[in-house]
Parts: sequence; structure tokens; C-alpha cells
Amino acid sequence: MSEDCIFCQIVAGEIPSHTVYEDEDVFAFLDVNPLAPGHTLVIPKGHHERLNDLPDDVADSLYETLHDLIPAVEDAVDAPASNVGFNNGDASGQEVPHVHGHVIPRFEGDGGNPIHAVGGSAPDLDDDELAAIAEDIEADQ
Repeated sequence: MSEDCIFCQIVAGEIPSHTVYEDEDVFAFLDVNPLAPGHTLVIPKGHHERLNDLPDDVADSLYETLHDLIPAVEDAVDAPASNVGFNNGDASGQEVPHVHGHVIPRFEGDGGNPIHAVGGSAPDLDDDELAAIAEDIEADQ
């Protein structure tokens, strides 16, 4: 736990939340600044700033919880779809340095955008550049 982390304080019960799920590793609650009704944050209980920092077992638990919560969130607000995503580090717009996945219910005509809209303007990459990036990613695993 990080004493100055708002999400750690929520997990500890020091700050109230509208909790929707809790188990040994994962905690989920409604976002207090929602982008849509039912906007839910899913976090590891332990303090980890980035997805890259999560131990494998916690990452597995986090994904399993997301997998189970997504249909429950959509059903609760009668949403036909949702966006699910993580901001991972300062440059991505991560405002709270504690891993948190967003489940944002989506509705026809809600004015929202697909996940591709968060990236800004797309780079112009040719096939050789794509191949080099793929090779670097594969080599770094």
C-alpha cells in the first residue's frame, strides 16, 4: 500500500467508494468522475504503478475480474457495448499512478469514440518499419 495513493486509500476503506467487486487480489468500484453510467475501475489491491509492474498471478486475477465484470456492468446499465482500457504511464495520460482498468459502457449515439481515437494522429509506417518493430518486440520478450 502507498499511503499517498488515492486508490490504496479506497482499498483500505479510508475513502468511501461504490464497490462492485472485491476478492483477495482485485477491487472494483464506480468511477467518481464517470464518462458514462456504470463507468467502473478495476484495480489490483496491491500498489503497482504500471501494468508492467504486476506479478503474473495478479495480472491473471485482474484480467479474470475484467472478463467477469464487463457483462455485469453492461447489463446493469443496459449498454450494448463498452470500451475497456488502461492508461499505462505518464505519457499515456495515467492520472493515478496505480494500475486501473476502465470499463466504460457505450450507447448508440453517445458521442464516444473507438480506442483508436486516443492515439492522436497515426504514424505513416511502411511494411519494413512495421516488420522491424515486430522483430524488436518479439526479441524483447
